[in-house]
Amino acid sequence: MANQAIQENCGVKVVELDHIVLRCRDLPRTLAFYFNVLNLREERRIDRIGLIQLRAGSSLLDLVPQEVADRGGRNMDHFCLGIQDQDMKRLADRLRAIDVEVIGEPAQRYGARGMGWSLYIRDPEGNTIELKQVIPASG
Repeated sequence: MANQAIQENCGVKVVELDHIVLRCRDLPRTLAFYFNVLNLREERRIDRIGLIQLRAGSSLLDLVPQEVADRGGRNMDHFCLGIQDQDMKRLADRLRAIDVEVIGEPAQRYGARGMGWSLYIRDPEGNTIELKQVIPASG
């Protein structure tokens, strides 16, 4: 994205913070901190990628091992916002049309509300943001 501000509103409606992913140099110590100091509890684990998901109210805090050669010393991998949008492919097209960097295509991913469609974008500072579809409760 160029050094100019985006002038157009593409109509994204953020309704919640779904999850944050932190890269951890010392995963066991970090996990103990969140268990013992903040009283978070493990919800899900994917050992093949080292992912541990902790329940934080209605959101999740994801912990993953930090790679030796990571991205500029940052320890936040990405954060995820729950959004209300019916068509994630169309949203990706709208974002690209206003020069937002879209990373890949919409896909099914796990978040605080379970599986759902999401899309990754990058903000002007280089932060990765996952936009995850929240289906309004019926009835």
